[in-house]
Amino acid sequence: MPTLNWSDTLLLDFAPMDDMHREFVNLLADVENCPDSDLARHWDALISRTQALFGREDDWMKSTHFSSGSNHVLQHRVVLNVMREGLGLARSGESTQVRDMAAELARWFAKHIQSLDAALALHLRGQSAFQGIPA
Repeated sequence: MPTLNWSDTLLLDFAPMDDMHREFVNLLADVENCPDSDLARHWDALISRTQALFGREDDWMKSTHFSSGSNHVLQHRVVLNVMREGLGLARSGESTQVRDMAAELARWFAKHIQSLDAALALHLRGQSAFQGIPA
């Protein structure tokens, strides 16, 4: 059973971000539910989509001069680096450690959405006239 399930508590009322977050939650569930033999492949897919998600958020923060962006971007970098370390573990058969990482990632992601991403979504909703940010 996944550590994190999509629910209304994760909605930020900013569809582009909500859609990416929902996809992350689903991919994380795939990681948690897959057999060990598929763990590296699913973890790699999660990293790829997480990199795209974080990259898009980082671009939004930069292009809209989001005042709290530097801490948010730093968290993205640190988490991606840890996830990349997890891929090495998955490839070497250290499935228990990667599954522990996945559970911790789920807890972190929920808190991240409800704090830093919530502030960013509020900022972006206020930037509706900003070109390149879908309403």
